[in-house]
Amino acid sequence: MEYGTGLEELRAARRESRWLFVAVAVFSAFVNLLMLTGPLFMLQVYDRVLGSRSEETLLALFVLVAFLFAMMGILDYARGRILARIGARFQARLERRVFAAVLKATTSGRGTQFAVSALSDLEAVQRLLSSPVLTAIFDIPWTPLFLGAIFLFHPWLGFLALGGGVLLIFLTLLNQITTKRPVLSANVATHRANLMAEQIRAEADLVQSLGMRDAAFDRWQLARRKALEETMRAADSGGMFSTLTKTFRLFLQSAMLGLGAYLVLKNELTAGAMIAGSIMMGRALAPVEMAMGQWPLVQRAAKGWNNLSKLLSEVKPDAPRMALPAPRALLVADQLTVVPPGEQQASLRMVGFRLEPGQALGVIGPSGAGKSTLANALTGLWRPAGGKIRLDGATLDQYDPDVLGQHIGYLPQRVQLFDGTIAENIARLQQVPDEAGIVEAAKKAAAHDMIMKLPDGYNTRVTAAGGKLSGGQLQRVGLARAMYGNPAILVLDEPNSNLDNEGSIALNLAIRNMKSEGRSVMIMAHRPAAIQECDLLMVIEGGTRKAFGPKDEILKSMVQNHAEIRRSSGQGGVT
Repeated sequence: MEYGTGLEELRAARRESRWLFVAVAVFSAFVNLLMLTGPLFMLQVYDRVLGSRSEETLLALFVLVAFLFAMMGILDYARGRILARIGARFQARLERRVFAAVLKATTSGRGTQFAVSALSDLEAVQRLLSSPVLTAIFDIPWTPLFLGAIFLFHPWLGFLALGGGVLLIFLTLLNQITTKRPVLSANVATHRANLMAEQIRAEADLVQSLGMRDAAFDRWQLARRKALEETMRAADSGGMFSTLTKTFRLFLQSAMLGLGAYLVLKNELTAGAMIAGSIMMGRALAPVEMAMGQWPLVQRAAKGWNNLSKLLSEVKPDAPRMALPAPRALLVADQLTVVPPGEQQASLRMVGFRLEPGQALGVIGPSGAGKSTLANALTGLWRPAGGKIRLDGATLDQYDPDVLGQHIGYLPQRVQLFDGTIAENIARLQQVPDEAGIVEAAKKAAAHDMIMKLPDGYNTRVTAAGGKLSGGQLQRVGLARAMYGNPAILVLDEPNSNLDNEGSIALNLAIRNMKSEGRSVMIMAHRPAAIQECDLLMVIEGGTRKAFGPKDEILKSMVQNHAEIRRSSGQGGVT
């Protein structure tokens, strides 16, 4: 399905529950009609039962009232359950879309400001759809019915109830206008403080080892103090209106009874009508009171709705792609130019190469030359600004991202694990992993023996920070994850940066096995040991290709050029 804007997507998801909304509206109609049971019962008791002193009439009325209240309770409970399912359906309908948009926005640099809280924004809208405040929206159209009934009792009572309702609505609108900015500032400040706390927690080892604990605490405390100040300001503002509304509502009930008693004394109203009018006024103003009490929830959901609309407008859904057959390990880059997200200048310019099945290509160059940029482009993370990358003839964007990840295994410079077991991490968090494939990938990465020596083997739990695994162990688990599913091509970014001699030997063995199976490997490296098994070598400097060809020829050429430069420098010095 194609959508013009994110707002249309949100509305389409909401429209899927339109018949459930109709059911809620019907149930609300009967609930509000049955709300007249209490006032009418009081009217009959005061005006007829007490006057006639008929116990039979009282019993009959009581039985009828009990039945009507039971029906009202059942219908009210039913519409609450329906609203809960509307919220759940809305969230389930958009979860995958929002989740994909968050990942896409984060990697592409588009809509990032809305992606930070997108998942919590979706949850905020879901909470509103499932909350009692939504029932108030369906009850508000019935407020004129109760006000009209009060006018029937006596015009003065009707005008008092109407004036009180208008004043409560005015206070609600004033509350919205006054508290909008403080609430927004409090949410932003709290979010920043939480992000800082999470970053410090994730880098606890670094903070501790560098003696940054006091400095980190002071920095977090400043952010937290600002969040508390903003929260207190918002709470004071909202609390003032809540107290004012509650006080005025209680006063309004007493005023209603006082005016009714005056009219009874003047023989213009019966005692039953006085009590019934007070009850009806409370029911008429109940939706307003509900909206007032739940106003922070409404504000948060409105903010979430706007953020989701902007995010989904900026990050379009991926177009459906035709399933392609498993590709050969043939990778070709033609005039490849890559601009990192959020940047204006290209990190790679007009780079080209061809990697045949059964070959390993090493990419070397100084820091900042563009090696990691190339790795990000080869894995489909960053789209080329110019040129093409083809996997067995098809451009990378012809593959679904998840499918492409199965064909191109990737080991980043910094290996990041997820909370779970080692087996779950190797299997890329699949719900139903291939256990034999997990062990096979670990063996190919020479990580099987290392994993078996851990306390719980493959069931050893790790955290996002790696747990107790060393840097070398993390890298070998990451290599096993990259090789899971037998990808056609393996992209390794500084794969031996944390490996010891045994790990380097295991890495070279894994590369050799990949080549023997007709697969290909691409290695971004600084250390010579990483390119030992490479057949081809490409030199990148300043984002451009300086040399490409058989490894031995490129290395020989580089040595000769280095010698010539040294001789030229030496002659220049003598001269």
